[in-house]
Amino acid sequence: MTDGDEQPPGRTADGDEPPPTVEAVAPASAPDAASLAHFAAGPAPYPVPPAQPRAVRKRRWPLWTALGLALGLVAGAVPGVLLREPAPDAAGRPAAADDPGTAAQRRLGERMLALLDRQATALVGADRAGFLAVAEPAARPALSRRYAALRALRVTTWRPTADGVPAEADGRPGEWRFAVTVGYCFVVPDCAPSTVELGTRWRLAGEEPRLTALEPSETDPAGVRPWQADDLAVTVGKRVVVATTPAQRRKLPGLLAQAETAARAADRYAIGGGPPDRYLVFYAAKGEWQRWYGGGRPKWTAGYAVGVGGGRHDVVLNAEIVTPAGIDDLLRHELTHVASLPDRGYADRADWWLVEGLAEYAGADGQPVHRYDGLAEVRDLLGGGWSGRLEAVAPADDASDDRVGGAYGVGYLAVRHLVDRYGEQRMLDFYRAVVHQGRTPEQAADEVFGDPWSMLHDDCMAYLRAVVG
Repeated sequence: MTDGDEQPPGRTADGDEPPPTVEAVAPASAPDAASLAHFAAGPAPYPVPPAQPRAVRKRRWPLWTALGLALGLVAGAVPGVLLREPAPDAAGRPAAADDPGTAAQRRLGERMLALLDRQATALVGADRAGFLAVAEPAARPALSRRYAALRALRVTTWRPTADGVPAEADGRPGEWRFAVTVGYCFVVPDCAPSTVELGTRWRLAGEEPRLTALEPSETDPAGVRPWQADDLAVTVGKRVVVATTPAQRRKLPGLLAQAETAARAADRYAIGGGPPDRYLVFYAAKGEWQRWYGGGRPKWTAGYAVGVGGGRHDVVLNAEIVTPAGIDDLLRHELTHVASLPDRGYADRADWWLVEGLAEYAGADGQPVHRYDGLAEVRDLLGGGWSGRLEAVAPADDASDDRVGGAYGVGYLAVRHLVDRYGEQRMLDFYRAVVHQGRTPEQAADEVFGDPWSMLHDDCMAYLRAVVG
């Protein structure tokens, strides 16, 4: 597959790409206890219901040696308006459209949505005063930080919707809570929006609602987004947007250059509707790593991709683990997840070897197989502690670095063997059939390769043993 040729906003008339820009946002104040409760909510450990998001996690990079990676089951967060259940009321019950007691609440909700629409227009139109005008004065400092972070990310779409009605806040007369879903795009206008669930808080001033807070929703599958939790410094390139906190801004130019190179490699593995319009990468220091998207990753995780709806997966890199020597492979790996995963991720843990194997294959970037850094770990894994079945190789969250590195190496070598035997395009067709279309490997092997999976599985295992000795 070829690189995307989309022209981003700001391209000059003769087609030259303008230089990347860096936009810094003033440091944020520390989150309060209620916000930290939201930050702590993250994806549950496997097994999970299919609608629950899972993050594709990337291996640890201790120095330039063993690479350990993560978790198997993935399901992207796609809380789109047409897919969502009705928003619950304050007691957790779905709002009933025919409940006569909600007529006044529906009218109030319409007024609130009208104000949120005005705020959205101001946000996209770079009208800070208009964005803050719907809010009470006490709420404006926090909203100013939110506005600055979204503008730094070049928000192009911000569309609030609601399925439910406002509910009175318990014990607070005149205060209301209203759950909304926002569809948003960055950089590219008219994209298929990602979605985020927000809790809005309001106070009535006479008959007029006034916004008092925008807060992360406890029900959002992907957890709190970086732009909800922290102020951001952002750089925008042709294919990638890279963001971090202002304290890390000096690293942005180098990260962007490396991510742009990785994006060109990852574009080759796009499956479905073509390469992503933009890859979005967040670089997280220790504190942000624990907050963004719910935190709670295994200690050996160097990065992950998490579904945010609209066919997109955001990437987060762990600044505490990533090394300069390993970041290029890591970026190719994670951006390949973004390009190749279906919107909802994948629902069968047995497919872990294939999903991670493709990402490892992309990360290796055509290097000779004998230079892959995880061969010793694969040899150890073959020597004991594993059944020898690809569908059972995924590591546990508490697995050792060696066990994790061996599992990823197994996936890489199995995919490498399929590529060597059938070519890259047929291997991608096999991936599409299994991961996107839900075929079993047995069905997909017959359809794509014309050979039985039982034979191919045994051939993959023989190849692993031959490579590692």
